Amino acid sequence: MLDLTKGKESIVILKFAIPMLLGNLFHQLYQIVDSIIVGNILGKEALAAVGASFPIIFALVSLVMGLSIGFSIIISQYFGAKNYKNVKKSIDTMLISLFFAAIAITIIGISLSGPIFRLLQLPKEIIPAAKTYLNIFLSGAVLLFGFSGINSILRGLGDSKTPLYFLIFSTLLNIALDLIFIIIFKWGIAGAAYATIISQGCALVIAIIYLNRTHKLIHISLKNLHFEKYIFKKGLQIGLPSGIQQTFVAIGMMSLFGIVSSFGTDVIAAYTAAGRINNLVTIPAMNFAAALSTFTAQNIGAKKFGRVKKGYMSTLLMSSISCVFITIIIILFGKTFMGMFTSDANVIEIGAKYLAIVSSFYLLFSTMFTTNGVIKGAGATLIPMFITLLSLWIIRIPVAYFLSGKIGYTGIWWSIPIGWSVGMSGSLIYYFSGKWKKKVVIKDD
Repeated sequence: MLDLTKGKESIVILKFAIPMLLGNLFHQLYQIVDSIIVGNILGKEALAAVGASFPIIFALVSLVMGLSIGFSIIISQYFGAKNYKNVKKSIDTMLISLFFAAIAITIIGISLSGPIFRLLQLPKEIIPAAKTYLNIFLSGAVLLFGFSGINSILRGLGDSKTPLYFLIFSTLLNIALDLIFIIIFKWGIAGAAYATIISQGCALVIAIIYLNRTHKLIHISLKNLHFEKYIFKKGLQIGLPSGIQQTFVAIGMMSLFGIVSSFGTDVIAAYTAAGRINNLVTIPAMNFAAALSTFTAQNIGAKKFGRVKKGYMSTLLMSSISCVFITIIIILFGKTFMGMFTSDANVIEIGAKYLAIVSSFYLLFSTMFTTNGVIKGAGATLIPMFITLLSLWIIRIPVAYFLSGKIGYTGIWWSIPIGWSVGMSGSLIYYFSGKWKKKVVIKDD
């Protein structure tokens, strides 16, 4: 566990962020390798089916993962205040909440998978494969939420190294199972889904065994879990806005996917592959923001607001430098990266255009996420929710619809940085207002 209330701000944030960065790189590596295997062995139709499933998965799990963020902030603030009794209560309450939420997500998702794909106007030849992948994936929601929940708990306690080891194991196992199930067993797209839930389940079991034997604050036992109503209410208070935000973002992604789908299989496949690359290269900005959020929560718990400001400026600088470097790489090698997913020249060309447009504005994305990292770390999640919904639903989706009708699918690509610019502006205005400082979670304990 790392106490982020001491030491030079930039050093402790970087030290905390690097294991998170590496862990998420491995996680995105799995998604990229998964898409490479699917695209090259099963074809662009299967690649499009996986891509069609992602926004629906994101929509179904977003509300729950938002709650997970809320509990993680509570854990961080109690840990910063050295209130270890409430840290343990928060961990138990979080795990119980995630379990029942996962059951609900599984039932809802499998029941509605077919109608949702039809609502998105997915090409008929893609729907059977997409439905198969989604249903198998959702059947392992309990394992997914359990594994993600444990990693969130550890990060809330300032431990970003242990989740890295679990993620590396999960990723390598997932890739190995992908190759076995798809190439050797020839299970098709179902093999990719089974590989994911099995690897998540194995990682969860290993994580529980390891932590029960070694960790000072975490001991997971079904017999000894205790649900605390007041902590659950606090988790809802902080996490529900983030969950609603992410859910509406996910629904927005589904709406955008509906626009993408209208341009056919090649554009869907290109959007899927380019999206995988985009998810990978935005990891540094997102992880710096996540590290800053935990840093902020711990220091607010310790009443050290001066360190929060210094941490914000240091993180903004580090994240901006990484974004400039990544932008150069993507612009120079976009087609090469797309070529890893498919040999179809048209798909490569479409995806390369996406990367060239979007990567040119990563600095906006970085600034927005870093600023929101401070705000959310304080527990002020409501305003970022409204800012996100504004930039997505009032700006990005209407712009995507309008521009795609005027200039084709590239109009969808241009809507992304336009939405980021609005989101960044709103986040900066709220940060400099200072109102987020009044949202401290544990001030009345």
